[in-house]
Amino acid sequence: MIQKLRTYALPIAMIAGFLAHDFAASIAFLTPYLLFAMLLVSYCKIDMHSLSIKPLYAWLLAIQFIGAWGVYFLLKMYDPIVAQGAFICLFCPTATSAPVVAAMLGGNLSLLVGYSLLCNLSVAIAAPLFFSLIGIHTELAFFDSVMIICKQVLPLLLLPLLLAALMQRYLPRLHMALRSRPSISFYLWVVALFIVVGKSLNFVMQQSLSSLQQEIVLAIVALLCCIVQFVLGRVLGARYGDKVSGAQGLGQKNTVLAIWMALTYLHPIASVAPASYVIWQNIINSSQIMLNNKKIKQ
Repeated sequence: MIQKLRTYALPIAMIAGFLAHDFAASIAFLTPYLLFAMLLVSYCKIDMHSLSIKPLYAWLLAIQFIGAWGVYFLLKMYDPIVAQGAFICLFCPTATSAPVVAAMLGGNLSLLVGYSLLCNLSVAIAAPLFFSLIGIHTELAFFDSVMIICKQVLPLLLLPLLLAALMQRYLPRLHMALRSRPSISFYLWVVALFIVVGKSLNFVMQQSLSSLQQEIVLAIVALLCCIVQFVLGRVLGARYGDKVSGAQGLGQKNTVLAIWMALTYLHPIASVAPASYVIWQNIINSSQIMLNNKKIKQ
């Protein structure tokens, strides 16, 4: 029963977000808190002493960072807003629920938890610099722009790590309780997905018809980014003996964070790309989970 619930939870959350978009938008203020909780639960699963840098991590990060800038400069000549949308689809870190989905598909949980930590830390450090170059604060002095973004991004991504470390030392029972329930991050993700889909739909509905073509292009670009990242991640993962973790590590993005970043630091219409990415990646994940469940039953 629980397995079936996980299988259909993602599409149900998206459909609910579409149907109840006004309500979802009204509770959008909860998004940063949900992100914080998701990261905290994920970090509690990490044994800091056993972490090591894997060769696969370097390849995945290189595609994420270099690919994001490459796509941005390529599309900037066509449309700066579309370029921003593509950028955030690649630059956004791995979803905190990716290890959970990878484990459901037979991937290496510890490998992906380690990469999720490294990826989120890398984005936390790079985001202030990157967004100060292409975001809405570009009119400010470079240092002022970096500091504004640091104040908002770094606490959200780094404080959960610090809190998890403190809990492990001073509140071991609570730390173990969170660590022994990795599915918590998955269900938090489901709630967050409901909110961001509804908020994104609300935003799109408020736009004029003049931006409709741009939004369609953003959705198509997001689909291409999604497919390419899942495929490249799978190919790279296969080289290191874990194609499932490679695909999920590169392809499954923290779209809740991506939409929040786009709405906060980029042109608001650029958020259509990560909002569309929500749909594409969850269609892929739901299909993979259903196919995997059928194989297990056989």
